[in-house]
Formats: sequence, C-alpha cells, structure tokens
Amino acid sequence: MTARPAARRSARARAGVRAPVAALQAALAAENSAVYGYGVAGAHLPGAKRAAAVRNWVAHQNARDALTAMLTARGAQPVAAAAAYELPFAVHSATAAVALATVLEDRVSAAYLGLVGLSDPTLRAFGARAVAAAALRAAAWRGRTLAFPGLDVPAPRQPGAPTAGRGTTAPASPPPGSPSPSHPG
Repeated sequence: MTARPAARRSARARAGVRAPVAALQAALAAENSAVYGYGVAGAHLPGAKRAAAVRNWVAHQNARDALTAMLTARGAQPVAAAAAYELPFAVHSATAAVALATVLEDRVSAAYLGLVGLSDPTLRAFGARAVAAAALRAAAWRGRTLAFPGLDVPAPRQPGAPTAGRGTTAPASPPPGSPSPSHPG
C-alpha cells in the first residue's frame, strides 16, 4: 500500500525536474529561431528600423546565452540552434521584415509562458520578464499591443495579404521610432 504513494512522489519529483528543463529548452529554441529570423529581417530594413532589428537581435542573443547557462547549471544539454529555420513567409521587403519581426516576438512570448506556469518562483519571474520584453518589442513593430501576449498570437500570414477575421494579423505597422496612427479615445 505504501509503494503506490512512494511511486507517485517519485514520478512527481521526476516531472518536477523535467518540466523546468523542457520549458527552458522551448524558450531556448524560440530564442535561437529569433536570432536567425532577425538576421533575415535586418537585411531588409533601412535606417532606424535596421537599428531596432539589431538591438532586438542582440537582446535575443543575450537571452539565448542566459537560457543556455540556466540549462547547463541544471545538468541539461541545451538544444542546439539549427543551421537554418523555415520562415513563416518569404521576406523580400521592409514590410515583410517588419511582419517577420512581429511574428518572432509573438512566438518568443508564447514560448516563455512555459516558464511562467512553473512552480519555481525564480523561473516564473524570469519567464514573466521575458514575456513582457518580447510583448513590448512585438508591440513596437506592430504598432499596438495584444490583449494576452503569448496567448493571443496571431497566425502568420504573407505581408500585404488581406486579413480574414479572427487569428490573423493586421497589416504590418511602422516599426519603432516611426509615428504611429492616433487612436480615438
């Protein structure tokens, strides 16, 4: 009779170790993808937009390095970056590059929610800060915020394509530093 509770405790203990590592690995995979994606996006952006992309690229490299250190400290082998990543759409213009940057940040926000849901308060706080940072970067590119960053992630679409209702993004907005349209209110 005592074997079952002990087995359950052991399974919970293993899951308690695996869940943080899995969440950290998912966040690292998203950061690796963002580093790659910003390299593509930045190549199509001029001036201030390019400078913003470079700042975000560096921020994702720093986050990648922090996640790698956290995984290594837990005795886990960090997931390696791929040589290349499939982009959600072709990027051949500044408009497409801005749309890509927005998608990258939305995906990073979603990945960090895995850390926010953990019981470890340090990982929760780290994840919450990362969700907020990615949501702010996405809002700067999009020109508006999402109601629930990381949960309310629009489906990627080809820039310039018409929106078809729920789950799609609005046309790409001006990037950071550009004047944004005024909202009534």
